[in-house]
Amino acid sequence: MINRVLIANRGEIALRILRACRTMGIEAVVAYSEADRTSLPALLADEAICIGPADAKRSYLSAPAIISAAMVTGCDAIHPGYGFLSEDDAFADAVRAHGLTFIGPSAPVLERFASKEETRRLLAAYGLPTIPGSGLLADEQQALDEAERIGYPVVIKPSAGGGGKGMRMVRSPRELAAVLPICRSEAKAAFGDDALYLEKWLEENRHVEIQVAVDRFGVGVHLWERDCSVQRRHQKILEESPSPAMTPTGRRELAERALKAVVAAGYENMGTLEFLVDAEGNAYFIEINCRIQVEHPVTEMLTGIDLVALQIRIAAGEPLGLTQADIPQRGHAIEFRINAEDARHDFRPGAGTIERYNAPGGPGVRF
Repeated sequence: MINRVLIANRGEIALRILRACRTMGIEAVVAYSEADRTSLPALLADEAICIGPADAKRSYLSAPAIISAAMVTGCDAIHPGYGFLSEDDAFADAVRAHGLTFIGPSAPVLERFASKEETRRLLAAYGLPTIPGSGLLADEQQALDEAERIGYPVVIKPSAGGGGKGMRMVRSPRELAAVLPICRSEAKAAFGDDALYLEKWLEENRHVEIQVAVDRFGVGVHLWERDCSVQRRHQKILEESPSPAMTPTGRRELAERALKAVVAAGYENMGTLEFLVDAEGNAYFIEINCRIQVEHPVTEMLTGIDLVALQIRIAAGEPLGLTQADIPQRGHAIEFRINAEDARHDFRPGAGTIERYNAPGGPGVRF
């Protein structure tokens, strides 16, 4: 059993994990950078500990600082949230080596699913259809050759990360040659890995993801789907469930197929499989997120299941304790991401002082 958790993250997800710990009767310690000393998670935690300066590389991305903080404060587990070190297999292994529980997939699982390109091949072997694409690109000439074979337009994608960084859609050889170095540079800066691959671009598609949970005994369930087709610069703006693009039969079949594949591939803990669904309703697997996602509240609203608490119980070695029949899909939920943008300058990110603020509230509203 886990008794005391170090939350190695900031902002909304730190607060969310703190709330789950309170519900479960688990003590929570928030690790914060100097910039977040007076943040809400740090103020509400049972204990808070500074792990370094504002620079994330010296705080939230510093494995020695985080593990030391967990040991000094008497924690027996670390929850990395999302982003930062949440999918870093070396960090998960270091946590285990120090006698602590990593709340997420184990290091071997994270390593197995670290490369998007290799994961596509792995899950294709277990029955998931994938979009036509390439292997890792060695150089520009290989990229041009592979794009010609696949057929334009194609998407350049980083193998090691997400969020739209290092990702471009191109429609011609000239465009591909021009942006390939930019994509490599962005991927290297964001993920420490400049490996890229190509995928066929589907002109008309919906972006649908399946939430799964699998315990260490190989027992898993799916928690239905979320539709995240409305995006801006490859960032999800609107997430909803059920997907308006799927029939009841289609969503059940896709969810069951996704769960069967990841269980067979040896996945563990919480995960989200992402698919593109074309105009004919064919679904193609594109990647898996080995962590809790920003959009998890959509699933929680429809199923009534606390995904963070479930994640903690799985990490503690408990059986899943759920069957598929225990997971309803009631009603409809929509989540919006609010962005600050400058509409007069091509909607580029805008920073400034919030002068008026009126938080939404009422039955069925979560903010």
